[in-house]
Amino acid sequence: MSTKKAKEIENRLIDTLLNNGVMVQVLYDFELARQVDGLKKSMQEDNDDYIFTVTENNSDIAMLLIEKSGKLYINERAREKLKTFWLTAYEKNIQRLIPMFTKQFLEGELPFAGVKEKLL
Repeated sequence: MSTKKAKEIENRLIDTLLNNGVMVQVLYDFELARQVDGLKKSMQEDNDDYIFTVTENNSDIAMLLIEKSGKLYINERAREKLKTFWLTAYEKNIQRLIPMFTKQFLEGELPFAGVKEKLL
């Protein structure tokens, strides 16, 4: 694994997810739109409240978040929705996920996270 490539991906994820960088609709259309059914199935099997994924290609980033209801949020709307779900923990959670997501990208995998909301 290239340390330089990993650092480039991490920096792009930081810029996009933590610093409100621009996401690319064409990348969503090309890489994430076809993942919707599989992500919904995974979410149902795991009884998640929502699931999200990001993809990276040639320094472009796209994001998808799916609610339990089946509603889709794409790119910036997905990021904003995740921020509302993780009101006080968004930055900390994203910082924790970025290294794992980067590793998965470098291994040719699409990273995703299913989330169960904690019961109060």
